[in-house]
Amino acid sequence: MARGPRYKVPRRRRREGKTNYYKRYKMILSGKPRFVVRKTNKYIWVQVVVARPEGDRVIAAAHSRELVKRYGWLGGTKNTAAAYLTGYLAALRALRAGIKEAIIDIGLHRPTKGARVFAALKGGVDAGLKIPHSPEILPEEYRIRGEHIAKYASLLASERPEEYEKRFSEYLRRGLDPRRLPEHFEEVKRRIEAEYREILGKQAQA
Repeated sequence: MARGPRYKVPRRRRREGKTNYYKRYKMILSGKPRFVVRKTNKYIWVQVVVARPEGDRVIAAAHSRELVKRYGWLGGTKNTAAAYLTGYLAALRALRAGIKEAIIDIGLHRPTKGARVFAALKGGVDAGLKIPHSPEILPEEYRIRGEHIAKYASLLASERPEEYEKRFSEYLRRGLDPRRLPEHFEEVKRRIEAEYREILGKQAQA
């Protein structure tokens, strides 16, 4: 353990592995809102946050469980598709609140290519929010729509029906045929778009 007169105890949230203050400082200096993406073992949530002297102010937010309660999403609430839709929803709410650009804040998550946090980023960008990023880090479209899951489910259903029932029991319990996941994804996305049609209309005219 480090000791001595020049040793400084790290801030509590840094010790707990919750905040990287150096990155936070750089983001605040940009003067732009932060597109904050966080994930747990069950959910994804996205917030658009503006830094204020008295503390952060949340301008818009979305949680993946909203996809289930408000838009009829039957897929998982922590996968790539859910992350994209959550980011998409949060960005539309931010645009409605007058926010047009932001910078990505993934906290202490590892910046892995194609990660769920970057699926949320793609959702935000596709909604019309300007967020600087490198296209190479974003997940492929087929993964966002769940096409790889649908293909695997179709193969398993035809070759190993019992394994199919076991592997996709949660999907089937919710009433979703995993082979229809890409179509279901598009249905839910359209429901979100229907609620924010005026925002998407302005984006199309810009």
